[in-house]
Amino acid sequence: MLPLLGLATIVVLLGAILSKRMSPLVALIIVPIVASLIGGFGFHTSKFVIDGLKSLAPVVGMFVFAILYFGTITDAGTLDPIIDRILKAVGTRPTRIVMGTTLLALLIHLDGSGAVCFLVTIPAMLPLYDRLGMDRRVLAAAVSMAAGINFLPWTGPMIRASASLHLPVSSLFNPLIPVQAIGLVFVFGMAYWLGRREEKRLGLSSASGSIPMPKRELSPEQQALRRPKLFWFNIILTLIVLGTMVVMGEKLPPAIMFMVGLCVALMVNYPDVDMQRKRIDAHARAALMMAGILLAAGVFTGVMQGSGMLKAMAQAAVGFVPPDMASHIPVALGLLSMPLSMLFDPDSFYFGVLPVIAEVAGQLGVPAVHVGQAALLGQMTTGFPVSPLTPATFLVVGLCGIDLADHQKFTFPLLFGASVVMTIACVALGIFTL
Repeated sequence: MLPLLGLATIVVLLGAILSKRMSPLVALIIVPIVASLIGGFGFHTSKFVIDGLKSLAPVVGMFVFAILYFGTITDAGTLDPIIDRILKAVGTRPTRIVMGTTLLALLIHLDGSGAVCFLVTIPAMLPLYDRLGMDRRVLAAAVSMAAGINFLPWTGPMIRASASLHLPVSSLFNPLIPVQAIGLVFVFGMAYWLGRREEKRLGLSSASGSIPMPKRELSPEQQALRRPKLFWFNIILTLIVLGTMVVMGEKLPPAIMFMVGLCVALMVNYPDVDMQRKRIDAHARAALMMAGILLAAGVFTGVMQGSGMLKAMAQAAVGFVPPDMASHIPVALGLLSMPLSMLFDPDSFYFGVLPVIAEVAGQLGVPAVHVGQAALLGQMTTGFPVSPLTPATFLVVGLCGIDLADHQKFTFPLLFGASVVMTIACVALGIFTL
């Protein structure tokens, strides 16, 4: 009875989200509560919900203050000199342009927002691509690879994996730092290859110097927020926040670092109280939307775990997995995680599918942290810029002026290759075992 109820709950949840009959927030709250009541748990359901919310409080706090912090730092113009220098350095040689595009997108995506990354990078670089006659699919692929490889602690997939598996972000992310570095080497290698291919196609083996560089234009409102004299202060502050979070993640919760960092950034960059309020208001919508999703996910995971449905499903599924194949679960998931982005949106996968896989793996002696790490190697990380289930994909093709099918056909092999390389790196580094 309990395994069937759990399976039905996940099927209904996935169906409601994927069919868009319910928003993820509504489905993650209503579906598990109704299932718990059907299962006869009655008023115990409220305890399941509260337990789930309590377990996610640190994650929600980190995500909210990370968005506010990076939004404030960006408003102050901390990235402006870096962007301008990249544009100046790439010149008019396709190889440099593609690699510069990748580096620029990687830096802009530090705030974890794919939409912001694409909105800033593509308009800045597109005029240069068009003047040289370069393939716009290359621009879309470059920004997609840079954003896809970036699964930092405050990005959506990392937060979702931490929330659904009830694991500290540091335990998921820290072992993957060298893996991400290897992924970055692959991405920049592919960017170089794409640039060289464009040079051969266009017959532009050297810079002509005759093509004017595009200029970025800031609105008067953006200019009023810029604090160029505080560039080094903001850079050092960011390095302190991120460095402390990585090094002392187990002792010092990341949420505290972003809270303190935000307070310092606001007081130094915008001493006026009214300006501080406006900066928080400007980024509060994005923070609140994600916080709401995460808290709703707490309801789902709290009910599924508290009621025993998740454990019952895993126990039933264990019988279908040969014990000698259990150690291969992380590797298999790592290889499949990127293509799964084409089938599941991030909420339905991380909150509906991943906990079941982790529970099954746990029953067979495989740590849940390895399952979470395997998912992060592709599921809505390298997979999100080509997935039809994310608005960011349509933003890429819209800004680049290309067809979705052309973008997917061109970029999918590159993103899948990055996922495969990182999975192999996990095996080589001993993170996963075969």
